[in-house]
Amino acid sequence: MIPPEGKKEGRKLSEQILALERLFAGHPVTLWALITALESEAYLVTIILLTLPFLTPLPLVGLSTPFGFVIALLALQLAWGAKPWLPGVLRNRAVPKGFVARVVRVAAKIIRWLESVLRTRWGWVFALPGVLRVHALLIVVAAAVLLLPLPIPLTNTFPAWVILLAACGLLERDGVMVVLAYVVAVAGVFYFVLLGEAAHHSFRYLLGHLWN
Repeated sequence: MIPPEGKKEGRKLSEQILALERLFAGHPVTLWALITALESEAYLVTIILLTLPFLTPLPLVGLSTPFGFVIALLALQLAWGAKPWLPGVLRNRAVPKGFVARVVRVAAKIIRWLESVLRTRWGWVFALPGVLRVHALLIVVAAAVLLLPLPIPLTNTFPAWVILLAACGLLERDGVMVVLAYVVAVAGVFYFVLLGEAAHHSFRYLLGHLWN
């Protein structure tokens, strides 16, 4: 189960992520190497790092499926208190060349901004028995949406922001961020419903013209 104390005292999140760039400079990087590099905070920090490339409106086809699967798997293990594990086919999968350096540079700016607003608050969000597991499962659901190879704008963005806000909230025990994650998730549901309605009407329109 997720430890109730959240993030341990020590280096800031931005400093930990910047340390990854130095650690992997000039070396090939696998998903497993990223996970194990952060030791006790491997789950949430790795989830945050893998989510950052998908915050932009344009979908990253080809990366969202493997990264989404890894995020979902880590969040499930986080929810049930299991040690980090990946199947062999993903354990040794190399991330794209230069991925860490590019993402870390962007990530540092985003995480520094988050650090300026993140703080321990709204403890009731974490107080009920089993609620931490529910928050982790929110990340699993969002990751399941992220891994769908949909070449449509914002289909990566909504689940990515849900994951980022929920993971940061869990890491820093910031209940406001966790609640915001649920708000973004609801907004994402409405967006996907609108997409479905638009696709349905477009399909019916095309069928009508084909049969006339």
